Amino acid sequence: MYPSTFDYARATTVAEAITMLADDEDAKVLAGGHSLLPLMKLRLATPSTLVDIGRITELSYIRKDGGEVAIGALTRHRDVETSELLAREVPVLVRVAGQIGDPSVRHVGTIGGSTAHGDGAADLPAALLALGATMVAEGPSGRRTIAAGDFFKGFLETALAPDEILTEIRVPTGFTKFAYQKFNRRAQDWAIVGVVAVRNERTNVGFVNMGATPLRATAVEERLAAGASLEEAAAVADEGTSPSADINASVEYRRHLARVLVRRALVELG
Repeated sequence: MYPSTFDYARATTVAEAITMLADDEDAKVLAGGHSLLPLMKLRLATPSTLVDIGRITELSYIRKDGGEVAIGALTRHRDVETSELLAREVPVLVRVAGQIGDPSVRHVGTIGGSTAHGDGAADLPAALLALGATMVAEGPSGRRTIAAGDFFKGFLETALAPDEILTEIRVPTGFTKFAYQKFNRRAQDWAIVGVVAVRNERTNVGFVNMGATPLRATAVEERLAAGASLEEAAAVADEGTSPSADINASVEYRRHLARVLVRRALVELG
């Protein structure tokens, strides 16, 4: 299918983009386009205007800021994958970014676009949720921060207001132990199920494609915090999840994969 008719506008600054969004309540932000354009082709998204922010270079950076790493929303997946700073401070993001799609996708797609899209099947949002990241949004009312746990609201729905832009993602450091288990048919495919596990003082686990939004495996985290063995924790991995069936997997198969992959991730963490 082809997208419905839309207007196109290019913003050169964040302020200009916010003004464009405020002037048209049906406008959508275009960054790398790998999340939005497929939805437009299926007519699942029908924006009246695409506000292209891809040339706002001030939103592309990775830098240390106290006990966090700040990542600009327009930072490409490839830049996350190859960042020496992230490899030292938040290495799980390097691993996860390196398994997104293929090189052509990673050179164009952005961490902010993937996050703002809010797809439960996306890799990086689950990692950001497990890490307890903070999202920074800017709109006509100014700048605000949103905890990752409050950011993902529903199927392709986030806490961003229609006239707000995700400008930065702040990730705490210290989670140097990590594991990422991704089960898919081909290397460049979406995960049928993915598991991100990180450990600092405690173990946090995020799920890919186990619900309409990225999810924390809270049952696993609670069992581990209570002193359960990794086998006992992995056995309840699918509790509180809501996987869907599609051409790749049934609901029960996804639940089985969640338990298997959580166990593998916990073994990998050691």
